[in-house]
Amino acid sequence: MHSNSTHYEAALLGLGAMGAALARAALAGGRRVIVWNRTAARAEPLVGAGATLAASAAAAVEAAAVVIVCVTDYAATLSLLADIDLRGKTLVQLSTGTPQEARELAAWAATRGAHYLDGAILAVPSQIGGENATILASGSEVAYAAAEPLLRTTAAVRFVGSGFGTAAALDLAVLSTLFGALLGFYQGARVIEAEQLPVDGLGAMLVAVMPAIGEMIRNDAEAIHHSRYAAPESSLEICWRSMELLTRQAAEAAIDASFARFAAGQLYRGVAAGFGDESPAAMIKVLRAASAQKGAGA
Repeated sequence: MHSNSTHYEAALLGLGAMGAALARAALAGGRRVIVWNRTAARAEPLVGAGATLAASAAAAVEAAAVVIVCVTDYAATLSLLADIDLRGKTLVQLSTGTPQEARELAAWAATRGAHYLDGAILAVPSQIGGENATILASGSEVAYAAAEPLLRTTAAVRFVGSGFGTAAALDLAVLSTLFGALLGFYQGARVIEAEQLPVDGLGAMLVAVMPAIGEMIRNDAEAIHHSRYAAPESSLEICWRSMELLTRQAAEAAIDASFARFAAGQLYRGVAAGFGDESPAAMIKVLRAASAQKGAGA
């Protein structure tokens, strides 16, 4: 347990898989951290690695100027910190949530006298401390200056702006891209299995072509940002027809076609709206129109 007179570089609250990985990386980086978790037994390996276990969340917060929270969600963070004195503390939220939740927690932290930084971890626990882990941070620049030295021992850290919801928005955008791609990959894996080919070969091939895929995404982002959809190298209609082929293959191979039908159906919305000759990025116009219709009906 700790003494109130001892100062730590950070208190880390929450030692699930991600929280424990953050603590291990910070310790490996030579940082002095105090940790707390509802189930104290989870802290034992970290104590063995040099961390100090706090008797309570309040004791951990008291012992450090920077407080990093990595629990289930924002509601759990509020519940955990509700009765704890945060005056003068830097509060770093690394739980996953929405931009609105980040803004609400920032406003709450301000009423408690804390500097607030909202963070989003773009990595799985095993990547923390390695070159492929990134943490996006937004909010108070004062909080970022205080927390960045410790955070950079766990991942590459990018400050993405003073908007409290910015990191959460970017996180959700990345997750949308990631899981959309993963669902497509799982469909692709079934295509490969139907032809009795090795799925690991597909994985290796995708890694090799990922730079080209990244460039396509970057080009579409530029097209959306500048509203430039004309004269594409590959039109929205061509993309729709490709997903129609995927649907046909699923029927021929007697495999699940739900993803293929969904993708084809989404792209056909753009073709039906008259954007078939434009860039597939023109789908953003379909999604904007749907949002406008929902707003008008509210």
